[in-house]
Amino acid sequence: MRQTRLTAEPAEYTGAREELRQAEIELMRQRERVAALRRELPPGPVVEDYVFEEGPADLDAGDAPVRTVSLGELCDTPGRDLIVYHLMYGKRQTEPCPMCTMWIDGFNGVARHIARNADLVIVAAAGLPELRAHARDRGWRNLRLLSAGAGTFKYDLGSEDADGEQDSTVSVFSRDDAGPVRHVYSAHPRMADDVAERGIDLLSPVWHLLDLTRQGRGEWYAGLDY
Repeated sequence: MRQTRLTAEPAEYTGAREELRQAEIELMRQRERVAALRRELPPGPVVEDYVFEEGPADLDAGDAPVRTVSLGELCDTPGRDLIVYHLMYGKRQTEPCPMCTMWIDGFNGVARHIARNADLVIVAAAGLPELRAHARDRGWRNLRLLSAGAGTFKYDLGSEDADGEQDSTVSVFSRDDAGPVRHVYSAHPRMADDVAERGIDLLSPVWHLLDLTRQGRGEWYAGLDY
């Protein structure tokens, strides 16, 4: 292990730091075991060829024509996975979710790197004009933005209930050769009765940076005012 060059560390600190290091190593190994289990999932169910609305890549294009794009078209390269982040915005969610917005701020920054290995889209129930206006406000110029408000995609994937309440979700889809599109994986914030909000925290580095600090993440919540 590479050590710091600080001198005169108290013995109590040195012992506690070594215990923490061992726990961090085990956490890393557990993450790798979980990732391996995810990769080794058997083929998932064939899914409907859902249709979305999409505007031009230029967010400033104004009233440019809207086109439709299907899930099959999004998964047009066999063996290349499609990652879908379900933004909590639209229907009963009349304002964009601040936490989802924080995550997508990060996705916008790393989208070019993700594109080397997989495709990434943002899907919301909000109408396309509202979704694109929010994206302009946040500077999301590296992401594909899709509206699914007219279909059942979000409901079928568990990111929307029958009343139109929205939930944040991440989903992965893929196809092999010329076969149909299959659902690979989805995850939600709620993992169990006692895990209500942290099920997809690995998607954002903000939590992990805050967890390095003495105060931790605490009760802090993202906002839309900065």
